Amino acid sequence: MSQYHPILNPPNIITLFRIACIPLMVLLLMSPSRETCFWAAWIFALASATDWLDGHLARRMGIVTVFGKFLDPIADKLIVMAALIMILPYDRVPAWMVFVVLAREIVITGLRSIASSEGIVIHASDLGKYKTIFQLVAIIGLLLHFDYNWFFGIAHPLVTVNMHNAGMFFFWIAFGLTVWSGLDYLYRFVRVISR
Repeated sequence: MSQYHPILNPPNIITLFRIACIPLMVLLLMSPSRETCFWAAWIFALASATDWLDGHLARRMGIVTVFGKFLDPIADKLIVMAALIMILPYDRVPAWMVFVVLAREIVITGLRSIASSEGIVIHASDLGKYKTIFQLVAIIGLLLHFDYNWFFGIAHPLVTVNMHNAGMFFFWIAFGLTVWSGLDYLYRFVRVISR
């Protein structure tokens, strides 16, 4: 028997911390000034980094739990969708793109539930991992939004980075990977179910 609690163990506590970051980020984005957007971006980045940490700890400590398997992907989707939905009213990202991203997540989650109920495991592809990386980088840029005069962390008057444009550049890549990975998962699901 494991020495760790099935719910309140280190990886799950980190996942719960990620979920707890969401209300603070949402609160900051309700008044989207340069300062609040900066701190919302930092909270999002910190929470996103914990996604890698909780999975790493769960494997290293040998405490992969049913609760953790359920909670981890939910936390990922909640923080991404919270960030995208909160910046919609400020026209930082097209609503139709957010709809497609949300629809993809709902469809894939539903297909995974069906597959799981049939005892079928369809592993995530590398496409999904790349989609997540580009999506996280894009959202950080979209949250920062404003122009910043810095270069590798050093203030520089000749270098101006428009974080909104940078965020949209990565979001278009993430969007393409979102559609591609969704279609890929659907194709693999149909192939497995059809056997």
